[in-house]
This record gives sequence, structure tokens and C-alpha cells, in this order.
Amino acid sequence: MKKLLLIAALAISSASFAQSGMKEDVEILQSLYGKDKKDLVGAYMKLQEPQAAEFWKIYDEYELKRKALGQKKMELVKDYANNYETLTDEKADELAKATLKNNADYEKLASKYYGKTKKVIGALNAAKFMQLESALQTAVRGEIQNAIPFIGEIDRTKKP
Repeated sequence: MKKLLLIAALAISSASFAQSGMKEDVEILQSLYGKDKKDLVGAYMKLQEPQAAEFWKIYDEYELKRKALGQKKMELVKDYANNYETLTDEKADELAKATLKNNADYEKLASKYYGKTKKVIGALNAAKFMQLESALQTAVRGEIQNAIPFIGEIDRTKKP
């Protein structure tokens, strides 16, 4: 029964997510850090002009592409939730491959934008930004992973 309630809650939250765009990603970051992502990045990076203006142009471009990948990630979570009870080998394979591709696409995006940011803010600051971005994405992934049931019913609420 507990598993069914979790799946129902995930399906409902995924459906509302699909209607609200990247709201879920923003809500996760705000709940973890108490501010939106751009404010968090700005407070951490502490860039001065003229680097700041150039960085924010690249950051905004990056965020558009990252959000598209985040949308795809949430669509995969919704697909998993919708198919959890009747998951077949074929569907599991489809979801696993799509998730691996999404993860690889995140890495490609990070690599591309590391190069772009390095040109305008230097390698140290670009590495600082990528380190923060990696930490934020890891936090979001962790929150999502904790919200979905494992295949095969691992109960993560009980301590061994």
C-alpha cells in the first residue's frame, strides 16, 4: 500500500510538473538553499564587471539548454512512475538508455560551457562555476532519486 501511495504521489507531482515547466527544479533548489539558482550562483561567483556581464550572457544561454535537459529528465521520471507497476524488460531498457543519454547530454553541456565561460572569466572561475553546477545537479538528482521507488522494492526508510 505504501508503495502505491508513493507511486500515486509521484505520478501526480510529475503531471503537475509537466504543466509548470521547470518549477520542480527551482523548488528543489529553493528548498535546499533558500534562494533561486541565479541568486545562488551570483552570491557564490562574486564576479566583477566586465567579466560579470559576459558571464551572465553565457549563463543564461546555458540555463536554457540545461532546463531543456531537466525537462527531459522529469519526463523520464514521469514515464517511470506511469510504468512502474507493469515494468517490462523492454520498457526498463528504454528508460535506462534514455536516462544514460540524458546524463551524458548534461556532461556534454557542462564541458561545452566550461570552455565558453573559461574564455570570459578564466579557468579558475569557470572551474568554480562547474563545481557549483555539479553540486547543484547532484543535489537535485538526489532529491528526485529519493522520491521514486527502486525497481524490486528496496525499502530505504528502514535502517539495517
